[in-house]
Amino acid sequence: MLSTPQLRFIVAALLVVALSAAHGQSPGKPLRVGVLLSGSEAQWSHFDDEVVAGLRDKGFVEGRNLVVVRRYGGLKLDRITDSAAELAGMELDAIVTSCSNTTRAVMGVTKSTPIIMAGVADPVAIGLVKTLANPGGNVTGVSGLLADMEPKRVELLRSLVPERSRIGVLMNSTNPLHEVHWQRAEAAARSMNLTAVRIAARGPAGIDAALDELARANVKGLLVLSDDPMNIEFRHRIAAAAARLKLPSVGSSRVYAEDGGLISYGGDTSDGFRRTAEYVAKIANGARAAELPIEQPTRLPLVINLRTAAALEITIPRELLLRADVLIQ
Repeated sequence: MLSTPQLRFIVAALLVVALSAAHGQSPGKPLRVGVLLSGSEAQWSHFDDEVVAGLRDKGFVEGRNLVVVRRYGGLKLDRITDSAAELAGMELDAIVTSCSNTTRAVMGVTKSTPIIMAGVADPVAIGLVKTLANPGGNVTGVSGLLADMEPKRVELLRSLVPERSRIGVLMNSTNPLHEVHWQRAEAAARSMNLTAVRIAARGPAGIDAALDELARANVKGLLVLSDDPMNIEFRHRIAAAAARLKLPSVGSSRVYAEDGGLISYGGDTSDGFRRTAEYVAKIANGARAAELPIEQPTRLPLVINLRTAAALEITIPRELLLRADVLIQ
C-alpha cells in the first residue's frame, strides 16, 4: 500500500502531465517565449511584465513551465536586428514584438517561429500581413489601428485651446506612417479653425532638437502622434516639455497620461502586450499563426491627468470629464 507522501507525489506528477498535455507540450518541456522590445529596459520592462502576467493567467508560470527571454533594442536599429537574430536562433515557441521595427527585424531572420505583435497600428498597410482576418505567414497579434484616431485627438485638443490657435504636432520624420498621421491631423485641425505646425524629430536622436523647436513654435497645444516607440521611450521628456511651456497635450498611449501628459486617447499599450498571451497560449496548444486573426482594440480609454491640469492651470470642460474612463487625481 502506498504511503501518503507517495500518493501526493503521484498526484503532482499526473497534474504536471495533464497541464503539459493541455498546452500541447511534452511533459517537462517548458514554453519558451522571446520578447523583443524596441526601447530601453528602464522605459519598457513593464510591458514585458504584462506578457508574463498574461501567460500566468493561462497557466504558464515563469521558472516553472515558462522561460521568457527578454531583449531591448534601445531604439537602435542595429541592436534590434542583432537581438532578432539571437532570438531566432534559440528555438523559441514564439516571439512577441513591440512595433513595426521589431516585427520586421524578426521577420527578416525567421519564417517559422510564430511572431506575435503587441500593437502595430496598420500591419496590412506596411506589408507585415496579408489581411487582419487571414494574416498568412508567421505573423499575427494585436493591431492598434491608431492612424484614424488622430482627428479625434485633435478634437480633444480643440476643446482646450482658443479658437484659431496654432497647435504643434510632434512626429518622427523617419516613420513612414507618421506622414499619413500628419496629413489626417492637419486636415482635422484645419476643419476646426486650428493651424497645425509640424514638429518633426529625425529619429530618436532628434528628439531634443524637436522639443527645442516646439519652444520656438508659438503654439497653444501639442498633439503627440501615435504608433512610434520614440514617443513612448521619451514620454516623460515630452510631457515635461509641454508642462514647461504650459501646453495642454494629447497622446495616444495610456502611459503618456500616467507619466505626466495631460490626456491620452487610444488603445492601451499595456493591454496589447497582455493580450499577446492569448496568441502564445493558442500556439502552444497547436494553432498556427497564419490562421489566427489579428485583433483590433475593443476599448479606447480616455485618460485625463488632473494633477497635470492643475499644474498647467487648465480647467477641463465638464463634458470631457464625464467622458473620461480614468481620472488621475
